[in-house]
Amino acid sequence: MQNAPRESTILFTMAVPDRRIEPSESHRTLIIVVAVIAAIAIAGLFYGLMRFAGGGQNAAVRLQGGFRAGSPQFEANKANIVLDDPEATEAKRALGDITMTLTTTARNLTGKTLNGLEIHAAVVDYQGKPVKERYVVVVPTQLHPELPPNKTMQVNVGLDGMSDTDARANIKMEVTGFKFKE
Repeated sequence: MQNAPRESTILFTMAVPDRRIEPSESHRTLIIVVAVIAAIAIAGLFYGLMRFAGGGQNAAVRLQGGFRAGSPQFEANKANIVLDDPEATEAKRALGDITMTLTTTARNLTGKTLNGLEIHAAVVDYQGKPVKERYVVVVPTQLHPELPPNKTMQVNVGLDGMSDTDARANIKMEVTGFKFKE
């Protein structure tokens, strides 16, 4: 009986057919619609960040009640409020645009204390037209409430939102308004 066939003790199990559950057409359409909406929302977010980044920063804040070009006081004292040749640093931001910081030193050689100083900073193209520009009031600020006679202060102006294709040929900074302490 050694060669007698043995019966298996393993129970017979019913084989389950291998069925793959295919997503229905409506599920596939829903996933595509949600993905498209998410992509549009993300693109809109990045567009908004690039377009409006620093929006409050670029608002034109002008010096109130100061002497401006054309007034006799402005023309008489402008030569004594000296700005050194500006220098610029440039950096590419993660949003893809370029930001530049223009730096100069302002010197008060008027013999009077300045309690208001407005500067125009610009990045210009080859024709001298502004690519980006900004007016800033550098006196009074929390750090510099006034600029005494024969003193200097460093002025930094940030200009952002430029692209690689913008022709950034030169930089300019000039005094556009000032007030004296009475």
